Amino acid sequence: MRILVGISGGVDSAVTTYLLKKQGFEVIGLYMKMHKGVNHKENLSKIDKLSKLIGFKYYIEDVEDEFRKKVYDYFVESYKEGATPNPCAMCNTHIKFGIFMQFLEKYSCQKAATGHYVRCDGKFLYEAKDKSKDQSYFLFGIKKEVLPKILFPLGEYSKEEIKEIAKEIGLEEFASQKESQDICFIETTYIDVLKNHFNPEIPGCVVDKRGKKIGTHKGYAFYTIGQRKGFRLFKSHKPQYVLGIDAKKNILIVGDKEELERKQVFLKGVNLFIDGKVFECEAKVRYKAPKLPAVVKMESKSKAVVNFKQKPIGVAKGQACVFYDGEKLLGGGWIRGAK
Repeated sequence: MRILVGISGGVDSAVTTYLLKKQGFEVIGLYMKMHKGVNHKENLSKIDKLSKLIGFKYYIEDVEDEFRKKVYDYFVESYKEGATPNPCAMCNTHIKFGIFMQFLEKYSCQKAATGHYVRCDGKFLYEAKDKSKDQSYFLFGIKKEVLPKILFPLGEYSKEEIKEIAKEIGLEEFASQKESQDICFIETTYIDVLKNHFNPEIPGCVVDKRGKKIGTHKGYAFYTIGQRKGFRLFKSHKPQYVLGIDAKKNILIVGDKEELERKQVFLKGVNLFIDGKVFECEAKVRYKAPKLPAVVKMESKSKAVVNFKQKPIGVAKGQACVFYDGEKLLGGGWIRGAK
């Protein structure tokens, strides 16, 4: 069987390639150029060494146009609207497991593989063995029909085990390199990226829930729901948290921590690996948020209401709400509102 492996120049994709070769598969590497801000020359130099050491062919595909439209532009537009985007989840949905899968036929491969820390049985995704590296949250948008065609060799390993394997097979350069940052097109800060498209540094007002002006901020794009630092209040208050962002008026609405709690979360762009219009699950509203018991009710094919039995805090428009049954990923959607 020929496997198309997404390779990046990092240790995870390098060891993924090695493990598949060791299992007897024929491996073809594919490097996708997604953004000009990435050092492609350095990455490809590493990949060239890797291909010679392990013994596989690799190819390069330019997907910059698709990446710009589906990920980069979405990132900028989200901030313009006062939302908090999740570009990695969007990239996984449209690029790494969207466009990437279209290359299977071109390179005569039967399956695809990546270095993500997640497990898959062909029907469902499951959290990785190494919970500190688990990436299932970012993969909720993968289409159900794609799952039988994907392999995730790293799902049963810890990060440290992967680094040890890299050292054992002569990939010290890969094992010792720094972890890549989550958002590939951010070289300094996300604010610097936004400056190329609009001015995010326009000071504005901080108001309470009644609309009374109680402070100032340095620009709404610097903040997200649940944040309690970075803005200035006119007089001493107990800690205040961002409850809402009005991008059009450049206003932050703040309040007490308990006011961050939300009972219902409204979703769009829902993707499910199960059938059912109403189901119980555990749901998390951010990558680092806890999984909380909830009931999901589908309003349409792509919209849902999530009723939480235990109220989450810090629910931000633009983030993903992802559903689980234990370690099993059931699906998820994009947050469009909450109350």
